[in-house]
Parts: sequence; C-alpha cells; structure tokens
Amino acid sequence: MRYFVKKPLCSLFALTAFANTAYGISPQSRAIEEVLVTSDFRKSAEMTYAASISIVGSDQIQGRAAQHLEEILNVAPNVNFAGGASRNRYLQIRGIGERSQFVDPINPSVGLMIDGIDLSGVGNASTLFDIEQVEVLRGPQGTNFGASALAGMVSIRSKAPTDSFEGLVNAGLGNYDGWQTGVVLSGPLTEDLLGRVAVEQFRSDGFIDNVYLGRDDTGDRDEMTARGKLQWQASERLTLNGTLFYINVDNGYDAFSLDNNRNTLSDQPGRDAQETLALALSADWVASPLFAVVATLGLENTNVEYGYDEDWTNTAICDDLACDSSLWGFDWWYSTTDTYNRDRKSKQLDIRLISAEQGKLFGAIDWVTGLYGIDQQEDLVRDYSGAASLFDNSYDTQRLAWYGELSIPLAEKITFTLGGRIEDFSADYDDSRGVSAEPEETLWGGEMTLEYHTNENTLVYGLVSRGFKAGGVNGEALGRAEERNFEQSVIDFLASRLTFDTETATNFELGFKGSYWQDRWQLRLAAFYMERDDVQLKGWYNEGQLFVGYTDNGASGTNKGIELETAVTPVDDIRFFASLGFLDTEIKDFYVLSDTDALVNKSGRDQAHAPAYQFNIGTELDLTDRLQIRIETDGRDEFYFSDSHDKKSKSYALLHASLNYRMADLTLKLWGRNLADKDYAVRGFYFPNDPRAFYEDDQAYVQLGDPRTYGVSASYEF
Repeated sequence: MRYFVKKPLCSLFALTAFANTAYGISPQSRAIEEVLVTSDFRKSAEMTYAASISIVGSDQIQGRAAQHLEEILNVAPNVNFAGGASRNRYLQIRGIGERSQFVDPINPSVGLMIDGIDLSGVGNASTLFDIEQVEVLRGPQGTNFGASALAGMVSIRSKAPTDSFEGLVNAGLGNYDGWQTGVVLSGPLTEDLLGRVAVEQFRSDGFIDNVYLGRDDTGDRDEMTARGKLQWQASERLTLNGTLFYINVDNGYDAFSLDNNRNTLSDQPGRDAQETLALALSADWVASPLFAVVATLGLENTNVEYGYDEDWTNTAICDDLACDSSLWGFDWWYSTTDTYNRDRKSKQLDIRLISAEQGKLFGAIDWVTGLYGIDQQEDLVRDYSGAASLFDNSYDTQRLAWYGELSIPLAEKITFTLGGRIEDFSADYDDSRGVSAEPEETLWGGEMTLEYHTNENTLVYGLVSRGFKAGGVNGEALGRAEERNFEQSVIDFLASRLTFDTETATNFELGFKGSYWQDRWQLRLAAFYMERDDVQLKGWYNEGQLFVGYTDNGASGTNKGIELETAVTPVDDIRFFASLGFLDTEIKDFYVLSDTDALVNKSGRDQAHAPAYQFNIGTELDLTDRLQIRIETDGRDEFYFSDSHDKKSKSYALLHASLNYRMADLTLKLWGRNLADKDYAVRGFYFPNDPRAFYEDDQAYVQLGDPRTYGVSASYEF
C-alpha cells in the first residue's frame, strides 16, 4: 500500500514541476479563487479540508441556469439521484441513499441542510436562487451530523447580507413555456444591522404531453422562494444572525407512461407540492480569550402533498382493443389514485464551544465540543381511492447528541484529528391499522484523520470514519398486506420485519489535494472503501397490480471507489474542469420475497442506483472581455433501479452550454441543458400495469429525466 500511494504522488510532483516550466507561469497570473468549507466546525479552505467534498459555487449554478439542486449534482463524483416525483429529490452518495418515499417514514441516508436547518427528507426545498454555494460532503459524517448523514451531507448556504447597498433584478424565458423572475436587495439597515431579501418565482409547463386529456402541463413546475436574512453586530464579541425562508412548490406529477415516453394516458394526474416555512437563529459569541460559543436554533414547518394516478391509464384505454369490456363482460382496466399528505414540524438546537488560540489544550490542541437536539413530528394522511377509508400514521422522533473533536499537531506538518458523537435516538410510531412501535437506541459514530501537509500547496490525508442510520418501522407494508388478504406466508414474512435495525458504515479513505502553478491548477483525489453492516435495503412484493414496499436489513455490503476533481487555468482566458467517479458495490445476504412466495438471494449483486462510473468535463472560455462561453458534458454508467429486481438504466452522457454577455451591470445569458435531447432514466419499476397486455407479464417502466431545455435570461445588478 505504501508503494501504491507513493508512486502516483511522485508522478504528480514531477508533472507539476514540468508544467510550471513549460507554461512559464508567473506570480501575476490569474489564480483559481479560494473556496471555503462552511459546513465543518471551523471554516477552512477547500484545498486544506482533509476529507472528500465538492463545492458548487454561485458561478457554476448560474452557468447551468440551475433552478433546483438536481440540476447541478452531476458535477460531483459518485453522487446520483432518483425521480419518482416532480424533481429528482432522492439522493445517493457513493451508492447509498433512498430512491422514494410512500407511506412509511424514513430516516434518510443523505442529509440536507439549508442555512443550518436540517431539511433531510423534504428535498423539494432545494431551490437555488441567491445561493452562495452548495457543499456535497461524501462519506459518513458521524461526528458532524450523526444519523442524518450515513452516506454524506448536502449543505446549501444562501448569500449573506452585505455591508454596502446592492441589488439584483433577474428575469428569463425558456422553452416549455418556462419563465423566471427574481429580485434581491441587500445592505445596511442601521450602523450595526445588515439585511438581505431575495424573492423568486419560476414556472414551466413541464415536459409531459397527456394524450388522453389533451394537455401539455400535467407535469408543470410552479416554484416560489422567499428568503430574508439579518445580521446584527451586537457588540465586538457577539454577532447575531437570523434567516427566515418560505418555499412553496406546487408541481404536477404525471411522469410514468405505459409506453416509456413522455406521452401519458392518465385521467387523474397527480401533484407534488411542498410548502416549507423555516426560521434559523444563530449567535456567534467570543465568550472569552479561551473559546467561542456558536448556537443555532432552527424551527421548521413543512406540508407535503404527493399523489399520482396509480393505474397510469383511463377508463377508455381498452376501447376497440382486445381487452375491450364488450368482449369479456368485465373491465380489464382498474382506476385508482394514491395521495399522501404529510405535515412535519421540527425544533432543532445546536450549541457548541470552539477553542480560541489561548484556549488550546496544552497550548497546542484545538478542540470542539457541543450538544445537539432535534424533536421532529411527522403526521401522514393517505387517501387511496381504492380503499374503504383513509389511512393515517404518526411518527415522532427525538435525537439528543453530544459530540466533540480534538486536533492534535504531531509535527510541524502533521495533524491528527479525533472526533466522536454519541446520539440517543427514540421514536414513537402509531397508525390507524393498529400497528405501533417504539424503537429506541444509543448510536455512536466518529472519525480519525491523519493529515500531512508536504508543503503549503499539497495535502495528503488518511481517515477512518463511522456513520450510522437509525432503524425504523414497516407499518404500512404489514397493514396493507392484511387489508388486501395476501397469503398468510407473506403476512408472516412482513410481520417478522415490522421494524428494521440500525445500519452502520465504516469508511476508510486516502486523499490527496494539491494547488499548483500559483493556484492555477487544483487537483483532488480520493480512494475509499466502505463496509456496511445491517444494510437497509428496499424490497418490494408484487401480486399482479398489488404491491407493498418494505425496508429490510441485509447482513452487509461493500462500497469502494475513486473520486477525482481538477480545474486548471493554463492561460487567463481559458479554464478546464473535470470530475470523475468510479464505484464498485456489492450486496451480501439480502433476500427478497418473490411472487411465488420463495426467497430470492440477491447476494453478490451491485447495489441500486450505484453506477460504476460518472463524469463531468467542461471548459469556460473568455471570448472577449464581455463574452464568455461555458460548455460541459456529464453522464454515468448503467445502474440497477432497485435492490429487489434486476432491471437497469442505460448509460448516458448529456451536453450543456451557456453564453454570457456582460455590459456594465447588465448580463445577458443564453443557456441550454441536455442539448442533444438524450432520453435517460432517473427511476424505474418492474411490475405488470398494462391492461392492453392483460396484466400478464411484468414490465420495466421508467421515469425519464429532463429533455432538452433552453432559454435566455437577463440580470441587472445595482
């Protein structure tokens, strides 16, 4: 292993020395801008942060004309997403993550933080107007975030108030009758008080043509974001911040077609709506020369309505076909809708102490210690048109954690960091079918990191981290099986899985980060190996059109791979960038129940939504002082849609471009995504659902990602 690490590093050093000579880089040349990591305990430069992270800044967001998180995630290696909704809001990092949520509550494997508030599980809130940067932390975050981040964390941070008055007015038009308009105002309100307000509205008819209804807007997008921020310098030692944001998403959901295209036949299209109101209050207090206190209070209230036409058809689907009821004396088609209304409230409090220069232990050891608590209540009401009554459940969770971290200098260039977290998790589940459970346990995770700064430009690190994800309840699967009179063997199988166990992941990682040519070339490389224990995997049991989903534990799993990110500016007017991810995953000892009531062993197979490779490669060119072009392509290998069946997506590559023209304070942009109009799948199911085929054979059905979209926008800054 020592030889394996040493030889690539020597090659990189040699390449660096050659490149400095070959290009004749001078100290006055334009460097790549330094980016700070804000989601760690202390802010640090991205290139000195000893872990695998991708940061997408506001320039990249604007370069893609991105409205939502799903439209920028392709730039991060080994990050995938799943549809099954109006947005691809279910995330996977290094092959780990959920792909959908229906009835039962879930504890997400990939967390989502927005301005310091934990919004994991409600990803429609991830709009990107007036966002400073998006940080994608890969690997278990057992010290910093606990049960919210078994696989990683996505942290979105909006722009802060400015100490001088400024503003922005933005408007744009796009195909599919898309339009967007937004406004930002920022500046001082008094001598010590700064404020910022940002409001945006985005609308589009979406990409679905409902042939039966004669409509082209059943998959429409209607998304509004409003955010206000205050920063008060109460004293030289105390800074208070407040963020209030409101996100109202009212999207249509009509994504699945019996013919696997964007022409649907449903007569009762669904809805994917989310209304979130959240408040974050934080204080940064230099309590003494020894330490500072950072406290954050978060309050969140989210209402979600997610519903769809379950049969994807209409009552005339069989007219004049072989399945026509006049030939059989009964209807082959069925007609049902399924709607889930969730109401979620949470209270979050994080208080931490961070050592100052004079407060270092023994004059050398930096430290952090803190307490975190969250109380979250989630209530569901399900309206299933084929059922005799409504179904409802409640899921209340509490997490209380203590965490700490020590950074110990072992030598001038070597630092050892040790962090840990102990978290008490408890939950209370009840539903209208009489199913109840009260899981409770104490969880722990942490991280050990050894970092070596070979010089001021190069970091080599190794880490071992442990993350955890709390167990949960399969209340709906058991209740629905009993309600639909499934075979007793199926009911017994699901009864034995009423609850599932906590999953843990241990991650071993080696990394390299370097910045050369007077910061004109940056390179980040990481290799990782993860062992997953009691792997939480999604299983499905089908009986024709009837199905139930449940979460089960496999014995273990492995996830290993390599991640590469680089950016280079060889001359002032040209910038190249690339990211590559390679991933190898395996399931061990996971059994699913087939429609013949037999257990099928999925051991040895790749995990779902874990492509073997993915990439993003592009360039930015300054054609003139005012005109800039950005061209990039990204894609990924094929991947399994599910852990319970063997249907796969196809590999794909997408082309994106934008052209910016800047004239004083006015910027005009022409942009396009998926310019080659490639069809690619973001979600897939496998079951019989076509009455025209008499529901005889299981079929693979896919939800397609966004087709070619393009538009023009104008932004005026003042």
